[in-house]
Amino acid sequence: MASTGILLASLLLLSCLAETSHGVLFSSLKQTLIVTASPKEGQVYKAGVDKLTVSWGLNQSFPAGSDSTYKTIKVKFCYAPVSQVDRGWRKTVDSLSKDKTCQFKVVARPYSSSNQSFEWTIERDVPSATYFLRAYAYDAADVEVAYGQTTDAHKATNLFVVQGITGRHTSLDIASICFSAFSVLSLAGFFIAEKRKAKSSHEK
Repeated sequence: MASTGILLASLLLLSCLAETSHGVLFSSLKQTLIVTASPKEGQVYKAGVDKLTVSWGLNQSFPAGSDSTYKTIKVKFCYAPVSQVDRGWRKTVDSLSKDKTCQFKVVARPYSSSNQSFEWTIERDVPSATYFLRAYAYDAADVEVAYGQTTDAHKATNLFVVQGITGRHTSLDIASICFSAFSVLSLAGFFIAEKRKAKSSHEK
């Protein structure tokens, strides 16, 4: 009897460990947060330049106390499916510890039942892609317990585009043009001087 109890306890422990190792599953979270953002469908933003505003709050249709374990809200910038195709490093995985959908942190704040908002300048390292925003609610152990996002369940609506920085800068392009023009003028001046020199020698 005692051995049976020990066996059951061991199996329970192994089950808990397995659950922990896989982390929280996105499919297990309730969508209790309403998240909205200033970008309009298809709007184009420039990384390192443009700003957007994101707002979040509890969906009031849920029963009172639904947010009793919420301690922190973290808003993230996420790739839309169209920008994940053939890009394994952006792959969506149900286990949040392995998920690559939302790689850019926007803001983290203590949870409040009232609506909050934040203005964010899109960071320079955000690459060109199509995006949406998602907010996660975390408990006291910093574990995801709920979420909300600006798009639908299929991540097909309210998407917007970011144009990333290509590595070229306007000032560098201007400098390159000026240098090229100077080189052409210098070369032309050299040939004119040589021609005059040769003509002068011939007349003598």
